[in-house]
Amino acid sequence: MDTLDMEIQDAAKKRKRAEEAFNRADAELRALLVKGRAEGKGPSHMAKLTGFTREWVAKIAPDPKAAAAQPKRKVVVRRRKPAAED
Repeated sequence: MDTLDMEIQDAAKKRKRAEEAFNRADAELRALLVKGRAEGKGPSHMAKLTGFTREWVAKIAPDPKAAAAQPKRKVVVRRRKPAAED
């Protein structure tokens, strides 16, 4: 194995460690956002703290009260009866 091969392997290992660290930090942040919403903090407030958009925070941590209060949507499709043939 030459020097370039070793550098490529080292870079790949470094990238894998960085990706694993990112995934751990991302999971921790998402859990804290959900906890914040459960404690009544708004998505705008948490967006200011994180630097993410309010919409992203609301998507990751929706309001638990609003989700429980909304009934399931029922969609009714009305169809016309076929016309009588003469």
